Amino acid sequence: MSQRRYELTDFEWSVIEPLLPNKPRGVPRVDDRKVLNGIYWRLRTGSPWADIPERYGPATTCYNRFVRWRKLGIWDRIFEAVSAAYDGDLQSVDSSSIKVHQHASCSAAKKGDAETAGVARSGAVCMGRSRGGLTTKIHAVVDANGLPVKLKLTPGQAHDGRSAADMLDGIGSGQALLADAAYDSDALRRQVEAQGGWLCAKPVSRRRERPPFSRWLYRFRNVVERFFNRIKHCRAIATRYEKHDENYLTLIKLSAIRLWIGNNESMS
Repeated sequence: MSQRRYELTDFEWSVIEPLLPNKPRGVPRVDDRKVLNGIYWRLRTGSPWADIPERYGPATTCYNRFVRWRKLGIWDRIFEAVSAAYDGDLQSVDSSSIKVHQHASCSAAKKGDAETAGVARSGAVCMGRSRGGLTTKIHAVVDANGLPVKLKLTPGQAHDGRSAADMLDGIGSGQALLADAAYDSDALRRQVEAQGGWLCAKPVSRRRERPPFSRWLYRFRNVVERFFNRIKHCRAIATRYEKHDENYLTLIKLSAIRLWIGNNESMS
């Protein structure tokens, strides 16, 4: 396996580098590109953080910088910057359930953990019991090209339609939101209509009065399913190893950032 297989290309680095924090004073830090390559190596392989190869610098440096920049909002800023030019005319929403690894589920309830002690039972770490066992659900809104606009996590048993209510602020006048039957609710339809858009959700069979629905338009909804398939190539996303939900969500955004940059590069 080539050691450069998961590393940032020159084009990807040219987009990300200007958005990273500057540190003109103090002790020089380990090269940002090298550390970021280490983070992406771990994201793609799903290996423990401690197993990051030495060529990327100390493993603790990779993890600590990942967490520190997450707390500073650096990764969110990069995601928002690269996704700012999304195609809003046609958007799709869906969710995907992710199996929680036993190390993450045990660590979340570990006694004395400063970030998770006392919150595992309340669902604050976004783990919940569903048909597949202990799972986390990824919710995503993508544009017409299958590129993510909004991302969030919930426990695995969360209802898709109710979970999407705070993700639809990007729907505007004349735009359509495609969704499966899990999102067919009068409340969600009214919310989208109030914003000037239209919810093209497959009606559930028990409805007495079927709302307007376009089968032709609905077939384009598979872009959101293809998005989930693409990010699950990263093993640290396909299985949740992170005990902290914010760390796991950040890994998803890091994968999404590369999808956006790759799309922008192909369009340039």
